[in-house]
Amino acid sequence: MFASPRSTFRWAAVVAGATGALVLALGASGPSPQPGHSGHSGTAGMAGMDHGATAMPSMPAMSGMAAGEGLLPELDGYRMDSPATALPAGRATGYPFTITGPDGRPITDFAVAQTRKLHFYAIRSDLTGYQHLHPTMAADGTWTADLAALEPGDWRLYASFTPNTGPHRGTELVFSRVVTVPGEAAAVPLPAAAGSTTVDGYTVALQEGPTAGMTHRLTVTVSKDGRPVTDLQPYLDSYAHLSAFHAGDQALAHLHPGNALDGDHGGPTLTFDAMIGEPGDWRVFLQFQTAGQVHTAVLTWRVA
Repeated sequence: MFASPRSTFRWAAVVAGATGALVLALGASGPSPQPGHSGHSGTAGMAGMDHGATAMPSMPAMSGMAAGEGLLPELDGYRMDSPATALPAGRATGYPFTITGPDGRPITDFAVAQTRKLHFYAIRSDLTGYQHLHPTMAADGTWTADLAALEPGDWRLYASFTPNTGPHRGTELVFSRVVTVPGEAAAVPLPAAAGSTTVDGYTVALQEGPTAGMTHRLTVTVSKDGRPVTDLQPYLDSYAHLSAFHAGDQALAHLHPGNALDGDHGGPTLTFDAMIGEPGDWRVFLQFQTAGQVHTAVLTWRVA
């Protein structure tokens, strides 16, 4: 099922203008999901479900990036490999993996993107338990993601990186694999779509969900005690990091606002130019930093 050299694009990122605003677009090339591998929320039927991949040109001087679906473990000879198909429940654990190139050997030369050589995400099949990590790499090319305790169920683990070698040199690739955490899994229903949420005393408001296929300016505002927040600190070379997972197939998108950096004076408004190509509910995790602490705001965003 991994023979096709093409990739599936539901989300693709393009820098628009000098601000680094992002455009997310729907495409249609590449393999379709296999029958019986729908990826619906819950924990049943998820193991081994890998149907989609993303490749995206890396652009210099970008203030933010977006990564697309990332549902396959390989593309064009590049592959995310791991000996682990199951991880223990209820305790922190390391997840070892390698990124191999077309020659079959682990890659050790990666470009830095948003201050890191690799971004790693974990999400359970019901879109709970989000983790965003930056693993360490050993000299032999083995990465280890230090995961916090996982609840029972099926988890998708994503790696976003840009190789400095091979035919996809300078191209951001996003791969993922599914692991099972044994135990009785209780699926959590997806919360209803909402325009705002509160975390650590901060209120984060996300504009009403747009219509798929139309260009919109996505605006996020941050306030505290009813007052606009203007002391956001740079986090991963931007004032925020937004990860979104599509309900039903766990397609991943991540992006950064186009706001120019001005030291610890970010906010209260963060803007993205976006054309969202995939309708439905997206579980959004918006991370921002104040006084050295990273906050993660979570809400469901509906795209018509």
